[in-house]
Amino acid sequence: MKILQDLGTKVYWAILGLAVLVILPLLFPAYWVTLVTQMFIFGMLAMSLDILLGYTGLPAFGHAGFFGLGSYAVGVLSTRYAVGFWLCGATGVVLSLAVAAIFGPICVHTGGVYFLMITMALGMCLWGLAFRWVGMTGGDNGISGVPRPELAIPVDLNDPVAFYYFTFIAFALVLFALYLLVNSPFGQTLRGIRESESRMRVLGYNTWFHKYLSYIIAGGFAGVSGVFWAYYNAFVSPSDLDIIATMEAFFMTILGGPGTLVGPALGAGIIVFLKNFISAYTQRWLILLGLVYVVIILYTPQGLVNYLIARAKSKNGSE
Repeated sequence: MKILQDLGTKVYWAILGLAVLVILPLLFPAYWVTLVTQMFIFGMLAMSLDILLGYTGLPAFGHAGFFGLGSYAVGVLSTRYAVGFWLCGATGVVLSLAVAAIFGPICVHTGGVYFLMITMALGMCLWGLAFRWVGMTGGDNGISGVPRPELAIPVDLNDPVAFYYFTFIAFALVLFALYLLVNSPFGQTLRGIRESESRMRVLGYNTWFHKYLSYIIAGGFAGVSGVFWAYYNAFVSPSDLDIIATMEAFFMTILGGPGTLVGPALGAGIIVFLKNFISAYTQRWLILLGLVYVVIILYTPQGLVNYLIARAKSKNGSE
């Protein structure tokens, strides 16, 4: 009975959230529509990082590199070769998956701070490649003029509302796919590795291979978010995969609550809002974001969603 009640509560909140997001463009001006669209994109990035940080216990600090790979694939193919959306998107995701598959054996045999440092170094290698390979990436000038995708249906994605719904559908599909993943036997194994890798190894699980697969999957979904970012921003540059972009993705995941999927998406929304709001008043917005992060770590170190879940459980237990 308790399980059915909890399931009903989750379904209720899921339907309510979807309903709010569906009607939002009808109630708010274009600025808020584009801002929430940006939240969807970075929500996908934060949820992909959550597969590593929240479910596998691997603090990847170069995750924005895969985000940038997806963006650059779209930028190069759409502006220079007039390639359509589906091929651009597939290329961006496959490129991110391929690079993650190459980087994986270098990273996943380590853990903790060593994993963090190696992934950061590899992410900086991708940033350096984007910065120095001027003939392909445009270097510091980046790639501008990325056109919005054209679909087979009569919808103009240059319209902010149309692109909002387009991105919202992608966000919902990514959330659903990752939800199925983390609640599958594979996802349960990742949780076991996070809690005690040695115990899972004794039980006969190939922990290295599970971590390797989670690294590849996370890289692929980061590529998905990068594809949509290129179309949204119409511009791709090395800043999309530098250390600040990685730091923001890390903050989004920690702020919202790792190991929840919804938490990192919420954290992405908060960071995107604060970034746009604060940067309108000062160029030192990173300092203020850092202060927000310090306050969160001090008072809710488990993240906002995990904090709310713990409060709800303690309240129900006291009753």
